[in-house]
Amino acid sequence: MRKERLKRMFGGLFGGGEKSPGLCPACGALVGIHATRCHECGTSLRFGLAAWSKGLAEFFGGQAPVTTVILILNVVMFAASLIGTMKAGEGGLNLLWSMDSATLYRLGESSPGAIWIGHEWFRLVTAMFLHLGFIHIAFNMMVLVDVGPIVEELYGSGRFLFVYILSGVAGFALSSITNNLAVGASGAIMGLIGVMIAVTTKRSGIEMKQLRSRLISWVVSIFAIGFLHIGGMRIDNWGHFGGLAAGFLLGKLMADRLPAPGKERTRGYMLGWLAGIVVAASFIFMALHYGDVLPG
Repeated sequence: MRKERLKRMFGGLFGGGEKSPGLCPACGALVGIHATRCHECGTSLRFGLAAWSKGLAEFFGGQAPVTTVILILNVVMFAASLIGTMKAGEGGLNLLWSMDSATLYRLGESSPGAIWIGHEWFRLVTAMFLHLGFIHIAFNMMVLVDVGPIVEELYGSGRFLFVYILSGVAGFALSSITNNLAVGASGAIMGLIGVMIAVTTKRSGIEMKQLRSRLISWVVSIFAIGFLHIGGMRIDNWGHFGGLAAGFLLGKLMADRLPAPGKERTRGYMLGWLAGIVVAASFIFMALHYGDVLPG
């Protein structure tokens, strides 16, 4: 099944593979078997942002492909952190709530000195794919798979990724300004919750009020837990607040529906690809800086 998706994805992008009638990924118009460009909006059907986005969505399947990719990246980076921590001679029950600090730094944790003095801006992105231990990643990923698909289905995959990454960056930016070392997806996830709260303020009805009350109660509980200590480390409420505020603001600014066919959908694709390129570039810079001398 995955092999067939891969064939359709790359075959469609570069003109190979099976030919069949379908819908334009940008405007939804029905296009012919041999069409290379949509007759309604002019979008390239063989190579372009819309074609790539549609192909990637088909490859990962489901209604929330970006949520799936984010989940996979978090697991992969946690595995890398775990390997580095065990090589450093740490293990046992400590892995429930802590990782080797040198390993996390090399893999791109949010470090105020490295960001604001060393100008290693990539850490604002890479840090959201790192976690302190099994408890940390388990909790964050459970919330992600619960909330992520809802927001992705509402806004579309492109705008969802943009909201997720920008919220995470805002969270770590505020956290680093307050001189915190930090990692975790919680800032970005709080952004998703912020978006949902914003949506409930734009819609009327008892159900929306009840949902807003539950979300706000959830947020209050998260901030209350943030004053507790786990494994001797305090949860980063500044990062949570930064992500929540960014998500709420974006939720207020964006239309709470799928992008309309045409220019609006194209802009949604562009936002998603912009966020994706930022993530890819951040990991490249992390790899380039991986062997740097650790701060004293």
